Amino acid sequence: MQDRPHAPELLQAVAQFLRERVLPATEGALAYQVRVAANALGIAQREAEQGAAAQAREAAGLRALLGVDAPAELEAANRLLCERIAAGAMDLATPGLLAHLQATTADKLAIDQPGYSDEP
Repeated sequence: MQDRPHAPELLQAVAQFLRERVLPATEGALAYQVRVAANALGIAQREAEQGAAAQAREAAGLRALLGVDAPAELEAANRLLCERIAAGAMDLATPGLLAHLQATTADKLAIDQPGYSDEP
């Protein structure tokens, strides 16, 4: 185990520095690029904090849907799910499919766009 600060804390510190110190001192295209960099660091921070658990939940959902045919690799399992949907073997009436898609999307949004799905 690495001593502190951990990777997410380092990413947060750099993003905060960019937003609070660098961004106010820039303008135009450079200010935009600083914002993009700070946002990218935020995504990386959330991925480091939440990514493994989200992938584990997604893999479990895919195994439940695909059964014994579920490939171990997440990308391959998603590809198989897509193939079954495209072939008409699965659709939104398939038990658990809609819940899996909603949960997976919510996990991805929590990393990429936190607050997007916040209810007012």
